[in-house]
Amino acid sequence: MTTSRKAKVAILGASGYTGSESVRLLLRHPNVTLATLTADRRAGAQMRDVFPQFSPFDLPQLVAIESLDWAKESFDLIFCALPHATTQKVIKDLIAKSPKTKIVDLSADFRLADTAAYAKWYGHEHHAPELQPEAVYGMSEIYREQIKKARLVANPGCYTTCAQLPLIPLLRAKMIDPDEIVVDAKSGMTGAGRSAKEAMLFSEVSEGFNAYGVGHHRHMAELDQEFTRAAGRNVTVSFTPHLVPMNRGILSTIYVRSQKSSAQNFSAEDLHAELLKSYAKEPFVHVLPFGEMPHTRHVKGSNMTFIGVAKDRIPGRMILGSALDNLVKGAAGQAVQNANLMMGWPETMGLEQIALFP
Repeated sequence: MTTSRKAKVAILGASGYTGSESVRLLLRHPNVTLATLTADRRAGAQMRDVFPQFSPFDLPQLVAIESLDWAKESFDLIFCALPHATTQKVIKDLIAKSPKTKIVDLSADFRLADTAAYAKWYGHEHHAPELQPEAVYGMSEIYREQIKKARLVANPGCYTTCAQLPLIPLLRAKMIDPDEIVVDAKSGMTGAGRSAKEAMLFSEVSEGFNAYGVGHHRHMAELDQEFTRAAGRNVTVSFTPHLVPMNRGILSTIYVRSQKSSAQNFSAEDLHAELLKSYAKEPFVHVLPFGEMPHTRHVKGSNMTFIGVAKDRIPGRMILGSALDNLVKGAAGQAVQNANLMMGWPETMGLEQIALFP
């Protein structure tokens, strides 16, 4: 699509954190017109009533999805920030009535290529199995060429993006042992969504820090899938998420062991060099100088991922660090990056914001 006509865009689920972050980013996108914003409980409200930071902007009133006629609306592009399960049904109906519309799905509904694996991890059958084969996993730096041709892109999870970007190049290069990966990850509160939950009250989470989903978090299936693809053999990863009382950010500390071969036993410096080479031309992945570790505060509000590599005192072991903003590179920012690729626009368009610090 050329820039002579702005793309007509809808954001489904605009009243949630990832939906509102999509609005924030797309408000300044030069090739986009925000034509429709949907909400469930907040249908009929103005966006400023839900998120007062949007008061200065002329945005569409929030409407219910059920009020939309996909065939008549003729959207060029849709960002779907709805809960899992709901998304599959909505996208199935949307594609049936408007097959030329391009969709970036920010939910988990199309991330797993195996529909049986989806049923196992999400507790119900896949509601649109006929669409799953065409869904492209939206890790922009890894599947760029496939995303450019896609109609439906499954935006990766925030935890998984943070872990995959440092690990996939190393697995592809066979530099680390696929059976010796431990991902210790921490996320800010927005990763839990905006619904009212007693366990998310300020007095319940402040001044504390806890693991959750231990041994059975749903993102494990996504990590296993992508690490298996990268390694060319089955990979089962050890992953533990933690909840930190901050608004935004994910920090992953990742422990790996060198992949020994008859030719070479790779060092931490070798891993660092491989990541530098892999991401030398990537606008949104920055590899820090050797030995430095990333901070979540240094990527807040940006579409950047910072990656660090350090030695472990145990021979053959290395430590990787990865940090991103869970609402930007971990969700809405990567969704815009994928949409740019799908629409044939410059990949960085609308995403040039530098991190907000302090």
